[in-house]
Amino acid sequence: MAARLGDLYHIPHELQGLFRQVDAVLGIAILEYAGQTRDRQRQGTSMYQLNKNTPMGKNLHYFVKWSAISVLIGLSTGLIGTAFGHCVLWAGNYFRTNRWSIYFLPVTGLLIVWIYHILKEDKNRGTNMVIESIYTNSDISLGMAPAVFLGTVLTHFSGGSAGREGAALQMGGSIGNQIGKLMKLDEKDKKIAVMCGMSGAFAALFGTPMAAAVFSMEVISIGVMYYAALVPCVFSAFIGAVSSHLGLKAEAFPIGEIPEFGLKMALLIIILGLLCALVSELFCIVLHRTARIYEKYFPTPNKRVIAGGFLVIVLTILVGNIDYNGSGIHLIEQCFEGEVRYEAFLWKILFTAVTLEAGFKGGEIVPTFCIGATFGCTFAMLTGQPHGLMAACGMLALFVGVTNCPISTLLIGFEMFGYEAMPYFVLSIAVSFTLSGYYGLYSSQKFAYSKIRTEYINRKTET
Repeated sequence: MAARLGDLYHIPHELQGLFRQVDAVLGIAILEYAGQTRDRQRQGTSMYQLNKNTPMGKNLHYFVKWSAISVLIGLSTGLIGTAFGHCVLWAGNYFRTNRWSIYFLPVTGLLIVWIYHILKEDKNRGTNMVIESIYTNSDISLGMAPAVFLGTVLTHFSGGSAGREGAALQMGGSIGNQIGKLMKLDEKDKKIAVMCGMSGAFAALFGTPMAAAVFSMEVISIGVMYYAALVPCVFSAFIGAVSSHLGLKAEAFPIGEIPEFGLKMALLIIILGLLCALVSELFCIVLHRTARIYEKYFPTPNKRVIAGGFLVIVLTILVGNIDYNGSGIHLIEQCFEGEVRYEAFLWKILFTAVTLEAGFKGGEIVPTFCIGATFGCTFAMLTGQPHGLMAACGMLALFVGVTNCPISTLLIGFEMFGYEAMPYFVLSIAVSFTLSGYYGLYSSQKFAYSKIRTEYINRKTET
């Protein structure tokens, strides 16, 4: 064939020789392919057949399997998380209209200790246990979900300073683990189910499915992402967020004025990010040291929770209002209106540490946002900048400083505030993450890689 084409188009004889060699090689290859195809036909198989022993077959099996499991976990955590959100909102609203219920805080604290004892969760360490279950063989009990559900509602009912998303991570992890057991998943797959449950419950309560999907994979070991859980966490998070449409509203705040991004604004955001890194370190130090003080002077859970309840009552009387009780959502809303006291972030740190480390239940995430928003608003008032933008950047910078999850933090920023202020978000998050060191809310969190060098360090957070 090559010779006929060469004569037809007057191709030089040297090239015609090369074409003959290529023609021969291709001919052999075609004959071999045809032979292999006939063999497959005789054996009754197809070259495109997928099975679990081929790379494509393994991927397809994984996708179908985890699509089904993540739908189940997403629906379960989404519906339970939605019910939990409604109960917490009811409890918080009840406290705000019946402020006298704060005097029952020591009693509700004792009730929480009793509930944990009845459910055999006396040694429960909250979110730290969920994180540890991912990189160890430790188990999450079924009792964690109802215990933290009831404990958080009781804490909000009597005005304790606590959030709800941290509790959602615990509930989601517990539910995901139990579903994994019921489906007889192996140990590695159960870890994916735990992360899947965390994403579904987080998205149901906060209404940020993109951030919820990534946060569960990112928070375990800083520098390492558990990509095997990507599809399950994404599916579960979006299903959980859809479930929350049964009466829960996604958290979103209007930023207001956004100045043009330039050198001056960049320098201001760098300064804000630096200061937020220091505040995040302060928050973590106060939390961990408060826990040690409680354990030293009040060695039993009953004594700690009674002491903590009375301290919150005294602090509330001292400040003369209930701005720092509860999750802090109302205080965040005030920040975007430019109405906040300069020292508000310090009060919220103190209230939250005294409440949570005494043994009351809830989460640290919304209080963290509250501390960041109040500090950002204070920064805006001191520098004459738009309070909405500075409050938003403060929230994100504080969150990344205490969780060490920059990707999740950026996604939260987009979902809560939109994309218009993206340069401000990226810069504040990057600066705070880098300068906040190895402090964190969760003592079980690992740093697989250094923040400032390309080296493996495998260490835990500062406590």
